[in-house]
Amino acid sequence: MARNMTAETAARLWVDRWERQQELYATAREERFHVVADVVAHGTRGMRRPLVADLGCGPGSLAARLADRLPHARVLAVDHDPLLLALGRAVHGDAVGFVDARIGSGPWAAALSAAGPLDAVVSTTALHYLPVDVLASVYEEVHGLLRPGGVLVNADHLFQEDTAIRRLAAAVAGGHDARRGPRPPEDWRGWWAGVAADGRFADLLAEREARGLDLGDDNGLTAQRHMELMRKAGFGAVGSVWQYGHSCVLAAVRTRPRSLPARHPEQG
Repeated sequence: MARNMTAETAARLWVDRWERQQELYATAREERFHVVADVVAHGTRGMRRPLVADLGCGPGSLAARLADRLPHARVLAVDHDPLLLALGRAVHGDAVGFVDARIGSGPWAAALSAAGPLDAVVSTTALHYLPVDVLASVYEEVHGLLRPGGVLVNADHLFQEDTAIRRLAAAVAGGHDARRGPRPPEDWRGWWAGVAADGRFADLLAEREARGLDLGDDNGLTAQRHMELMRKAGFGAVGSVWQYGHSCVLAAVRTRPRSLPARHPEQG
């Protein structure tokens, strides 16, 4: 598809379809978005112009919701998929700044550090694709990007350590899905097949292939292991703030050194 795709076309044909197919993969997805926004709103309360980054943003589903919830914030959405970035810019570019960088590879953090200390970093259904050693490094770099008192929020489909509890969580998720009603008619693979069949996307798909954007396998980390990595990265306060079945929201706070005062609410 040409680089000058219109927001109207992108929203109608592809971003809306993306939103629908994603409902298959995240239990209580919309509620989970609200929880992430609640955490960010609390963590940046009183700030005139907080800076928030969304890692692995795709076409901007979470970033756009944060920009809507916190219109005074500056929201940066980070991804390396040229197609999804183009869709996001076309639809949400007026409210969100999109950054082309591959999380965990190369100088990805430099693109964010140039914007200034971050007040919050969020991610949803993205970090589980990273190998464990890369994820550990990403958490460390995020810790360095955040101001003291800043928050990291990771929302994802994460299993529990105990097998029996894992099975109970699966039953809860299954009950939710059964009550939700008809399943979305298109899944993730179907969405990409539709994109490939649309000749207007040929240049972006070619660039995507050239970048070798194979998402890889799920790293298989449980929620508990994610929290362990966050603590090892230096976060002083780590925990789960919400869970529905396997759908979790984990939060971590870069605690302030005793000698460092809190950021004044009127500072940008």
